[in-house]
Amino acid sequence: MTEQRKPRVVADTPLADTVLELMDNRVELLPWDVALEGCDDPVDGLYTYGHLEVDGSVMDRLSGLKVISNFGVGVDHINVQDARDRGIPVGNTPNVLNGATADMALTLMLASGRRLVEGDCYARSAEFTYYDPGYMLGREIHSETVGIVGMGRIGLEVARRCAAFNMNILYYNRRERTDLPPELNATYTSFDDLLTESDYVVLVCPLTDETRGLIGAEQLSKMKQTAILINIARGGVVDTDALTNALKNCEIYHAGLDVTEPEPLPRGHELLSLSNVTIAPHLGSATEQTRFKMAELSVENLMLGLAGEPLRTTV
Repeated sequence: MTEQRKPRVVADTPLADTVLELMDNRVELLPWDVALEGCDDPVDGLYTYGHLEVDGSVMDRLSGLKVISNFGVGVDHINVQDARDRGIPVGNTPNVLNGATADMALTLMLASGRRLVEGDCYARSAEFTYYDPGYMLGREIHSETVGIVGMGRIGLEVARRCAAFNMNILYYNRRERTDLPPELNATYTSFDDLLTESDYVVLVCPLTDETRGLIGAEQLSKMKQTAILINIARGGVVDTDALTNALKNCEIYHAGLDVTEPEPLPRGHELLSLSNVTIAPHLGSATEQTRFKMAELSVENLMLGLAGEPLRTTV
């Protein structure tokens, strides 16, 4: 009797140990080169762990493709319409990372406002020889105005946390939400008014054709000189050159970035030399608990798709 072959899955390795353990040797993993070069044998699944580009040409090189499963909620690197045209379901991991990503927004707000990275460097340096009450003054968060761009699931979690700091909450969305908890006292406003009135502008929107370059020189010029820009969305939502110039010329107070465009920035990029920007290496969902849930859901989607069954979560 001929042994049934394992489903063949192309993945952008190396995968996390947790992902491999959950796959439990149930699939034959193929290197990403197969997606770029194609192969003669059928490929059953595609598992995107990082953010490598997946478009129709990649899908066409993988004959027999049944499912694309993404480790993460954002799928701007996957052409979902191309997949839909080919009848290939695309799975992602919504909801399980909302809290951790919202936590990251507050982390960057606090670190940026209170100049934490600068303070850490100074405290470790030989220059710190005495305490000066007038040194390294920052910006407060409590009772300030926060403007949230994108009031989806994560935006709502950001708002909940900001409410705990007694912040005045503004938000801009495709449309006004009528289902927000009344205790948030969140106000729907225009994009321009949000920029001009906010002490903290937090970007939580997906990267689409509409939002690419949403924050450029014009938008930065409308912000307060004391304002802080926080990006936990995607790097492409912000014009990197415009932000670099605004920070260099002190047009805004600080920026806290979990994502950049490109990612990572070239090591000699001017933005990396500025003291009024805090940059994290895309850590929004990087907690042990959340990354396990993401691995669990993305592998479940993969295995369901390989079996021809509906995915638990699809784009």
